[in-house]
Amino acid sequence: MIPTIKSKLPHAGTNIFTVMSSHAAEHNAVNLGQGFPDFGMDPELTRLVGAAMADGHNQYVHMNGLPLLRQQLAEKVSYLYSNTIDPDEEITITPGGTYAIYSALTSIVQKGDEVIVFEPAFDSYIPNIEINGGIAITISLTFPDYKIDWEVVRNKVNINTRAIIINSPHNPTGTLITEDDIRELQAIVKDTGIFIISDEVYEHLVFNGREHLSVLKYPDLYERSFVCFSFGKVYHCTGWKLGYCIVRVRAISTAQKLA
Repeated sequence: MIPTIKSKLPHAGTNIFTVMSSHAAEHNAVNLGQGFPDFGMDPELTRLVGAAMADGHNQYVHMNGLPLLRQQLAEKVSYLYSNTIDPDEEITITPGGTYAIYSALTSIVQKGDEVIVFEPAFDSYIPNIEINGGIAITISLTFPDYKIDWEVVRNKVNINTRAIIINSPHNPTGTLITEDDIRELQAIVKDTGIFIISDEVYEHLVFNGREHLSVLKYPDLYERSFVCFSFGKVYHCTGWKLGYCIVRVRAISTAQKLA
């Protein structure tokens, strides 16, 4: 008898990025399906990485990630978002931004928990929720501005709601969370046990004088948030798979064990 594999995600098909990237390669087309650049990295970065490897920096580091790197990230957060965070307790380096999101979800989601997801959405959200026994509650962003209808969110929130995933700047529409959105979110989660997963991997891709409103700027939101970032998106090295998660809640201990 030949053993069989029973999928834990029977409804998940082939990754759409795989399909679109294959089509783009086949037809020599511009690939708009996946978030990676079509230009080279800064030569200074590759030079510095090569020098570090030649100097022997190739072995395991602290479970949370290289201490000096976490210290630099804490300084960045202080400068950009006026938030003083502890680099030893609140930052975990992860194998890419996607894994930062997965670590956040697997830290908090139990069987039957509901997680609100706004669609269109990055395609890893729902499988990550379902693989942990959770239920994705999808809410469509309103056309044509792809805004969040907070009244719909209020109607969807219930005793089983474990988390709300927000993504700004948004993939794939490019929309930004506004101050009005922040106030609505604050009101909805106040006095609840709801976590926020904030996907901010495109934090620096903001133009026309607009501002990225990170949840790190809002103490009441940060206290219940997992804030996820990607080095690959910032430094054009998506294949290196480097990201990080910033979180103050006690669930960080679980996230670090999984990183």
